[in-house]
Amino acid sequence: MSHLALKGGRPVRTEDFHTWPLFDQREEETVLQVLRSGKWWRYSFGEGIDFHETSGGSQSQVLLFQQAFAAHQGARFGIGCSSGTAALDLVIRALDIGPGSEVIVPAYTFVAGATCVLQSNAVPVFVDIDPETYNIDPQRVEEAITPNTAAVIPCHFGGQVADMDRLSELARRHGIHLIEDAAHAHGARWRNRGAGTTGVAGTFSFQHSKNMTAGEGGIVISNDERLAERVESLTWSGRKRGRPWYEYHELGWNYRLTEIQGAILMAQLARLDEQNRRRRENADYLTEQLREIQGLKPLFIDERARAWSVHLLIVRYDPAAFQGLPRARLVQALNAEGIPVSEGYTHPLYRNPMFLNKSFYGKGCPFSCGSYENYIDYASFEERCPVAERACAFEALWLEQRLFLGSRRDMDDIAEGFKKVKQHIHELL
Repeated sequence: MSHLALKGGRPVRTEDFHTWPLFDQREEETVLQVLRSGKWWRYSFGEGIDFHETSGGSQSQVLLFQQAFAAHQGARFGIGCSSGTAALDLVIRALDIGPGSEVIVPAYTFVAGATCVLQSNAVPVFVDIDPETYNIDPQRVEEAITPNTAAVIPCHFGGQVADMDRLSELARRHGIHLIEDAAHAHGARWRNRGAGTTGVAGTFSFQHSKNMTAGEGGIVISNDERLAERVESLTWSGRKRGRPWYEYHELGWNYRLTEIQGAILMAQLARLDEQNRRRRENADYLTEQLREIQGLKPLFIDERARAWSVHLLIVRYDPAAFQGLPRARLVQALNAEGIPVSEGYTHPLYRNPMFLNKSFYGKGCPFSCGSYENYIDYASFEERCPVAERACAFEALWLEQRLFLGSRRDMDDIAEGFKKVKQHIHELL
């Protein structure tokens, strides 16, 4: 093989992988219909979660999508909103989790998994992840439960559903809420249940990088009608079903999803299952090749979560097997070969300045408002979360979902890129 591209050699790959987002005439036609209708926004809260509501003779695209996506995951109700971040915030508020409460969250996740707690002046408590799956470790969850614990929010990281058997048993036994952050898990399943349907609610994101996207957007799904109705009310500024439009019953917000986004997401949902099937097939094929390279270990996929969405294929990197090559240098070399690999999170969530400095609300809330008496030093979580620390420091390599929508040749090129870098490791040391 030639010298590394980083050193002037010919790269393994010169063409881009599968583009993202994907769209075709379905998105074009349905968006054009919404544009021509003049109904770009669903005015009516009136019927709330009644999916048969019509407006001006044409059914709302948001309502159609809410119904279709909830049914696809196996839930009774769906409430569209402006983002996955908004979806988490809505669920925390709808469950009345507030000052004095603790919520257990994984140390390895997007910031919204913890800021949704802080938005209600509750306290996020971080726990470590399972070293084999990078999902929240149920044993660490149980150790973190206190009389103040109100909920746990597992993130189905990379699209593999967390261990819902153990987490749901823990939630039942301790009387706490189980909220599923399924931002990566569109169409994923745990055993025979869709992601987002085991806990009291599930939240999804439709941000640009996600397996379904409208650029932005989110949804809350649930089988609890009262919870769904309250989430809907909070999404619509605290209005109440059947009451006057300009009457507000609690502090809500404008978290609505637009009709154009609803139309795009209807088209995106139509191809989700086929895309996920292709992602899984290609991920399985690439995983077998990468396992043959000493120092690379793709994350374990639990048989109960085999129907995963492959939002990310994460590979654990052992620098010792690459003669101590720093992960950043490996990523640089792979990118030069045309293989888009990233390092993921630079540090666990609790080591962000916001948490270290407790730069939350004014007057030190939620820690100095009189409702919470315990002291938390977020710097101390470094000792409690060695797996997350290792993942961020040198171990995790991320391959994004769009790469797995292509052919087996694409997977061969990715594997070839890793092999080439390792064979020419001396050029980098």
